[in-house]
Amino acid sequence: MCEIRNFEDTVYDLLGRDVIKGASHLYAGEEAVAVGALAAIRDDDYITSTHRGHGHCHAHGDKHAKTPEAKQDHLNRMMAELCGRETGYCRGRGGSMHIADVSKGNLGATGIVGGNIPVATGAGVSIQMRGTDQVVLCFFGDGATNTGSFHESLNMASTWNLPVVYICENNLYGMSVPFCKAAKCPDVSERASAYGIPGVMVDGMDVLAVREAVATAVERARRGEGPTLIECKTYRYYGHSRSDPRVYRTKEEEAAWRARDPIKRFEQFLLSQGLATQAEIETIEQRAEQAIQTAVDFALKSPMPSPDELYEDVYAPTSYAPDVVQHEKELRAAVRDGRVERVLTYGQALNEALREEMTANERVFVMGEDVGLYGGAYAVTRGLLKDFGEARVRDTAISEAAIAGAAVGAAMTGMRPVAEIMYIDFTPLSMDQLANQGAKNRYMFGGKTTVPLVLRTEGGAGRSIAAHHSQSLEALWIHFPGIYVVMPSTPYDAKGLLKASIRDDNPVMFIEHKMLYNTKGPVPQEDYIIPLGVADVKREGTDATIVAYSRGLLRSLEAAELLAQEGISVEVVDPRTLKPLDLDTIVASVKKTGRVVLVSEAYKTGAFTSELAMLINEAAFDYLDAPIERVCGADVPVPMAETLEDAAIPDAARIAAAVRKLLR
Repeated sequence: MCEIRNFEDTVYDLLGRDVIKGASHLYAGEEAVAVGALAAIRDDDYITSTHRGHGHCHAHGDKHAKTPEAKQDHLNRMMAELCGRETGYCRGRGGSMHIADVSKGNLGATGIVGGNIPVATGAGVSIQMRGTDQVVLCFFGDGATNTGSFHESLNMASTWNLPVVYICENNLYGMSVPFCKAAKCPDVSERASAYGIPGVMVDGMDVLAVREAVATAVERARRGEGPTLIECKTYRYYGHSRSDPRVYRTKEEEAAWRARDPIKRFEQFLLSQGLATQAEIETIEQRAEQAIQTAVDFALKSPMPSPDELYEDVYAPTSYAPDVVQHEKELRAAVRDGRVERVLTYGQALNEALREEMTANERVFVMGEDVGLYGGAYAVTRGLLKDFGEARVRDTAISEAAIAGAAVGAAMTGMRPVAEIMYIDFTPLSMDQLANQGAKNRYMFGGKTTVPLVLRTEGGAGRSIAAHHSQSLEALWIHFPGIYVVMPSTPYDAKGLLKASIRDDNPVMFIEHKMLYNTKGPVPQEDYIIPLGVADVKREGTDATIVAYSRGLLRSLEAAELLAQEGISVEVVDPRTLKPLDLDTIVASVKKTGRVVLVSEAYKTGAFTSELAMLINEAAFDYLDAPIERVCGADVPVPMAETLEDAAIPDAARIAAAVRKLLR
């Protein structure tokens, strides 16, 4: 606790002198929670942390450090990270609010309030599925208890009896807003009753009381009896951040809490019990001060990260042996030439991919709304429950944030989840977990973790189910670094791309189209994958290029056939994966034809086609004989009436008209 206090006091000073940049949220005053809780777990357990997470990180790292040298190295790396140095835990990529040591079980801090609660829940899923008796300590503040992630996660954990101990550090304020003004119920622990789990309130300024409460919850979790919610009443001595003047607190209140200081209380306990002398305590304090100064010296002498390494570790490495790429090219040709006789629907191909990957790898599992007995909204998971059981085919509540976040946590701890969000229209509800945690964690944590998850969803119009179930929102997901976006158009592509996505070590947004599930096409019997980032020329031509994906690809092939009857030869290119994008194949086609039409069902403004148009301009402007044409969805909420819906999305006639325009 002395080291945490001295560390935070030193950081406060360094922030004031602008030695440490950015924001740091100091833990001074709350030391008893981190130290008491970490004293109750084993080295193989996990923790998740918060933006106010230095105490968790230090207590966790110190627990794992078995020698004085290792303990000092841990402090050095912590301070270096806060100073943005290459020698930091996360190589300066994460800083104060995103520090982690995943290899030792610290799954990281997060700058999003409540952002790690679903992640911790997913780690609990992983533990349960792997059959170990590990536990997860999930730290969060009182402000997080009013977020949807808190409620969704505790509901999931209680329903599945997950081994997670949820520890709320109630320091009375969510930044400046008193908890009493943010919630009717004064005690967070009372909320446990809504989930049928124990709720425990403890003095968060008493390290031994915290340890006892957490130890009891941990043993309960190890026995398979499920989660516990522990509320630690505590107090932060500093403001929310360095710039906070604390006008919302009185000096009398601050003095009253400082009178209960956790370090002084524990010192008095040690003295009263004859467990330490005053001289020994003073030695501990002096050593703590020296250790922190050594850490500062180390950090400030360490190099800053090189700008040349800016793009390192955004994605986990993905590579395919040359024979795999060549074999898929040959398979693709066989499919196109009619040499593959077996025919499946798009939905059957996806189901087969899931079944094969779940059979081959016991770490692969499926979860989401109605994926079990119902078989998924579009029957893709039908039959999997019978063959693989409830442990690996998990029906969830309608909790998009918990589904996505649990997938992140499970992926970071050894599993390969395939989560399903029923409609892409609902994926914004999961955006924090996928975009801020799953997609960023590898980079923020210095390349020291992988997040191998697939988020299956479907989009597109065609069923007259209007604006909340008919959008094409792939452009939202293209925007975030760290996540791939895959959009297959045929049964062959659907199977091979899903298998490749499941095997990949990066998060993948796998977007299907609701109107393709019953379309049929040849699918080889043999095991195969389609490498991510390899486009397919679905039809060769010489006069113009159409680049299209998902259902737009089928509409484009229809248009190409219509144009062929007019003597116009059109090449149709299917990117198959929008990220990673095979720009080379697209540019090669544009250089050959000199004209290009880009097709998408998405709203025209801000669509992926806009980005693709710019990429083509940058790479092949001198080869263009006409301006790039875009055929996209109308900039209106997708309407229900069939006549209006048809008018809002591209069809073969509109695509053909765009090609003709280029040839005038």
